[in-house]
Amino acid sequence: MVKGVIFDLDGVIVSTDELHYLGWKHMADSEGIYFDREINERLRGVSRMASLDIILEKATKTYTDEQKVALATLKNDYYKQLLSTRLSSKDILPGVMNVLDGLKAAGVKIAIGSSSKNTPTILKQIGLDKKFDAVSDGNNITNSKPDPEVFLKAAQFIGLDPKDCLVVEDAEAGISAAKAGGMKALAVGSAITDKRADLAAADLSMVSVQQMINL
Repeated sequence: MVKGVIFDLDGVIVSTDELHYLGWKHMADSEGIYFDREINERLRGVSRMASLDIILEKATKTYTDEQKVALATLKNDYYKQLLSTRLSSKDILPGVMNVLDGLKAAGVKIAIGSSSKNTPTILKQIGLDKKFDAVSDGNNITNSKPDPEVFLKAAQFIGLDPKDCLVVEDAEAGISAAKAGGMKALAVGSAITDKRADLAAADLSMVSVQQMINL
């Protein structure tokens, strides 16, 4: 029986995909680097610097580590501008609030496990900064998904063994991380066809709290 549920943030709790795309597009355009939505799909569940490396595959010049940091900062600064002006509780995805409230009522611990360093900002912007029992994010990990570190730390923060935890993810890298950490996985959104998942649903409105707990 599941005693704790760890949620990825982007694409699971809230949709920030378009804002990420616009942020990376802004950066790529400033450097004359080709970037489209197909490339953007490869960035799901991937850290900022790893995402940058994927985008730079299309670059016509080589960048130093210092220049890479500057490019990542350019993207993130623009992305944060978009977060502050465009993101609100209206962007919380279908079924999220019912699932969170249902898990709480059932005595199940809930946590965030996200590679994003902007997690605190996003949670506050959508009004969920006090909703979770713990938050593990890009600010307290060394290795991003598919490494399981972010989920293992989340389990540790809520005082549970990984085997008693369920991870909710919308990216293959996240499903890989959950499995590498010895956890169960619920695939939603883009990860719905991932055969490694223990349960799959288009979004959280299509799955019951009982289904999640009974895995």
